[in-house]
Amino acid sequence: MSVALLREMFDHMVVRKDATAIERFYDPTFVMFSNGLTQDYEAFAESHRGLYTTDISYSIEYDEQAWVESADKVAGRVWITTSRPGEEPTRIEVVLIAAFVDGRISRVWETTWPSWNELPAFADY
Repeated sequence: MSVALLREMFDHMVVRKDATAIERFYDPTFVMFSNGLTQDYEAFAESHRGLYTTDISYSIEYDEQAWVESADKVAGRVWITTSRPGEEPTRIEVVLIAAFVDGRISRVWETTWPSWNELPAFADY
């Protein structure tokens, strides 16, 4: 269930840029640890609401050989390609572990290459 839920989140929330899906997929106790940055639920939700109003677009590819799943955690690798008008797309490799509580994401530990938080598209993140 967790891999399927993670894929559904990427499709419904990220690719479609649907900020209303945040509370559906993320537990209020959510904390993200990413490239040295830590965000709680409110900071994460606020930053994504802002990004989803911009002209950035996302596509997702999955490393089907990398999924590891337990009852309440998933580890995997995905590539998120970000695109903005007038710029070359950036393909970001993401290695992550996600923990779930009551069917929602409660923790994410991830590292990305290149580091998403050093890209111009996320300067105001």
